[in-house]
Amino acid sequence: MSRQIAILIDGGFLTKRLAKIVAEPERLTPYAMCGVIRSMCRAHVKKLTDDESSNWHRHVYRIFYYDAPPFEGQAHHPLSGRQINFKKSDQAVFQNELFALLRKQRNMALRLGHLSNLSGWTVDHGRVAKLLRVKGPLTQLAALPRADDGTITLPAELAEQMQADAAHWTALEDWMVRLDLRQKGVDMRIGLDISSLTLKRLASTIILVAGDADFVPAAKLARREGVQFILDPLWQSVSNDLFEHIDGLQTVLKRPAKKEAVVKNHNEGNQ
Repeated sequence: MSRQIAILIDGGFLTKRLAKIVAEPERLTPYAMCGVIRSMCRAHVKKLTDDESSNWHRHVYRIFYYDAPPFEGQAHHPLSGRQINFKKSDQAVFQNELFALLRKQRNMALRLGHLSNLSGWTVDHGRVAKLLRVKGPLTQLAALPRADDGTITLPAELAEQMQADAAHWTALEDWMVRLDLRQKGVDMRIGLDISSLTLKRLASTIILVAGDADFVPAAKLARREGVQFILDPLWQSVSNDLFEHIDGLQTVLKRPAKKEAVVKNHNEGNQ
């Protein structure tokens, strides 16, 4: 008797993790990414069923892939002022090609949320901290007395500090500044599908490829109803809140050469 397995993949999480665990992520085309997804699912099924045949799909109820469509609007870059057509960006082209391939895969269901532009343009936290350091020297500059001709004499220490801070601004390039886009509706869809699979008895085992604790309530429901709930965090560390409410950890992709912080006994037991 075949074992009904449902595999749920957080696409945004998978994309970020593959960039860290794949040897040459820059060579990961949409076709190659689709192949990685299929190979990962097949390996999960093999571990649970010991079925090494090409007919591994008979154990799978469905593979759910969650993501958000790419942003396809237009905007002027705040640094260069150039107009950007995001529909033609490498990321948009990559995602659209990947989605088209996934739609054609056997037992695959594509679940798409949407993107929300929260606060316009942003830079990463590390650079923000460096850029904002200029406020202190500017405050000191504003407090300095002016000579009769309106000039200001800068103390050597302040001048040196302002030069160092200015270097962070002059080093800022277009690619470092991006739209602050966030996925919306993806986590909700994952939670709803876990609940539906559980309450409708559509699967006896759920494998979730994700890395945060947002799915704890859904995981608890599945386990209470007798569904085996396995998490694949792709070698990322797992919070205690999530670890407590799963039946096992199971990552099938090769562990990255550079060791990261992972949960002790990851992939050992409860597989």
